[in-house]
Amino acid sequence: MSEKFQAVVIGGGPGGYVCAIRLAQLGLKTACIESRGSLGGTCLNVGCIPSKSLLNLSEEFHKVKNLSNKGIEVGEVKLNLNKMMKSKDKAVTVLTKGVEFLLKKNKVTYFKGHGSFKSKNEINIKDVDNKETVIGADNIIIATGSVPVSLPGIDFDEKTILSSTGALKIEQVPKKMVVVGGGYIGLEMGSVWSRLGAEVHVVEFLEHITPGMDREISQEFMKILKKQGIKFHMQHKVEEIKKNSEGAIVSTSDKDGNKKDFDCDVVLISVGRKPNTEGLNIEAAGVELDEKHRVKTDKNFKTNQNNIYAIGDVITGPMLAHKAEDEGIAVAENIAGQSGHVNYDTIPGVVYTTPEVASIGKTEEQLKEKNVDYKIGKFSFMANSRAKAIDDAEGFVKILADSKTDKVLGAHLIGPHAGELIAEIGVAMEFGASSEDIARTCHAHPTFSEAVKEAALSVDKRAIHS
Repeated sequence: MSEKFQAVVIGGGPGGYVCAIRLAQLGLKTACIESRGSLGGTCLNVGCIPSKSLLNLSEEFHKVKNLSNKGIEVGEVKLNLNKMMKSKDKAVTVLTKGVEFLLKKNKVTYFKGHGSFKSKNEINIKDVDNKETVIGADNIIIATGSVPVSLPGIDFDEKTILSSTGALKIEQVPKKMVVVGGGYIGLEMGSVWSRLGAEVHVVEFLEHITPGMDREISQEFMKILKKQGIKFHMQHKVEEIKKNSEGAIVSTSDKDGNKKDFDCDVVLISVGRKPNTEGLNIEAAGVELDEKHRVKTDKNFKTNQNNIYAIGDVITGPMLAHKAEDEGIAVAENIAGQSGHVNYDTIPGVVYTTPEVASIGKTEEQLKEKNVDYKIGKFSFMANSRAKAIDDAEGFVKILADSKTDKVLGAHLIGPHAGELIAEIGVAMEFGASSEDIARTCHAHPTFSEAVKEAALSVDKRAIHS
């Protein structure tokens, strides 16, 4: 055994590297192991960051193409996809190198290689040259994230049949793209390629997109995306995907058994992700997994082994980078003898399309299911001065509050900068605020955030501008 640490984190994604930094801040001798060759996990390398770069660049392209409608003549607008991809890659490189600097700054030992258990206190690290190193650890945190799931019998080739990773690296704009799955990732990537010129078809097994989202928001979202040119085929099951010289044929059947085939250049399969627990040799540590191959943990992120913990996508809960980060900090503080805690009722979810969609807390459907008596406040961005001034006024803010106490139970937004606006409601909910607390907080004018205030006023039917 070459070296021993007080804490070792397996995985250098948002949960893992944040956990390692916090452990080091708390005085523990810490190591972080990452097999990818660059830190940041799926999020920084092939997920959140590159997709947001492409979402932004594709939206800028779309805006510039349509500036003449607003009196700005810019001449012929051309797409240079190669340059766009290089811009995306540069953003990724800068951020992953930044994380590496943060580990160094906080004196975290960084091992590049694949980590697996040798025992409950030993980790074997195999680097790119297959050289093996064994390190010891008093505490081990599993933070290995998740990987995309395909459909049964269909493998990703990342050229024609794509996962979200392949959808970030398409070399030329496809004429026609089929997206299998109407969740966050599929709709974001579908939006990118639609704006760049592809004909995009979304095939969804359910009768609505974005499962788990407040249904009213989901319906409005689909209406807006349809207006943007994305075509939806709901309650369609994919039976088969066959590659050919032109691309692929996606064979589907609807709820009545009617068959429909889609010819396309590329297929993006976006039907979810699964915990990345393979290759950990987890049996050697005696750690238990559940039926979905997630690591079983208690409320303090501890497994059935006293010194082994797990966070992020490998445990239960939403597969979100910020959820993993909060868990990483909480488990580090627990290991150091403090009281780390994550409030799962205030974890926001955001879809970074145009317009953005954001939600936090309970949906109407969840409140009805639990027989909670609630009030609704809504405000349209059509009546928001800032949104109207810049011609970006689609969508609305919806706040749900307890009928008796007025405590905010949830909020759901679709509209400009929804992903930023949701933070205000997150802070309010964290402090147990009522809708009146938000309504009586002065918001600058003209701002998008005034829509949040007006929605809070609307809970008690006293909105001013609607």
